[in-house]
Amino acid sequence: MQKDNNLKTPLHNEKKGKKGLNRIFNAFFYSLSGLRAAWNDEEAFRQITIISFILIPLGIYLGDSFANKIILVLPCIIAIIAELINSAIENAIDFTSIEIHPLAKKAKDMGSAIQLIACLFLAFVWICYLFIKFFN
Repeated sequence: MQKDNNLKTPLHNEKKGKKGLNRIFNAFFYSLSGLRAAWNDEEAFRQITIISFILIPLGIYLGDSFANKIILVLPCIIAIIAELINSAIENAIDFTSIEIHPLAKKAKDMGSAIQLIACLFLAFVWICYLFIKFFN
């Protein structure tokens, strides 16, 4: 194992030794585990996922072209990703310490801001599209 002499820490994580198809196979199941954990433990993730499961088929139905369909589906996917990032940040901070610290609050607030922007984007795209489609 190679070490940085100044930091006395390894430069390579030995737990990340899997390569090729084996790595992809394991990563897939780790990802499923993460989705399952988010669904079971995070109310906000369940809410945005349910909203997206309603909006995605609706967007595919309402979209007049492939580009329109993507424009309606993409904000839903971004909102789900943003909630996963937010939940991951919150869990990492809470694992590190449950003490109130300005940097922990800042990190959690930034994670929340990621989700807010994603949800505002979702609402903006859908409202604009529906307005143009039905009232223009």
